[in-house]
Amino acid sequence: MTFVVTEACIRCKYTDCVDVCPVDAFREGSNFLVIDPDDCIDCAVCVPECPVNAIYAEEDVPSDQQHFKPLNAELSQQWKPITQTKRALPDADAWSKIEHKLGELKR
Repeated sequence: MTFVVTEACIRCKYTDCVDVCPVDAFREGSNFLVIDPDDCIDCAVCVPECPVNAIYAEEDVPSDQQHFKPLNAELSQQWKPITQTKRALPDADAWSKIEHKLGELKR
């Protein structure tokens, strides 16, 4: 099992989760984070750190978010690791309340 970042992270990109990850499993895109399933050790310390509840255990990913499992795996191979907290995107608070943001994802 691994953990998966889902749609709620898109255009928010809060990085509170990054600092607590003991194996640096997070990867950073311009407006989204993903977790590398090969690096994740299933510790779950990132889950409570996410202010928008975007991180789920693989087995608990909501049915309408299942496509984020392969997306995390794919993008984690393309994006660089992020190991320190950064500021959230400037309009993160506004985007945190919006659903159905997959079209906003920048690869």
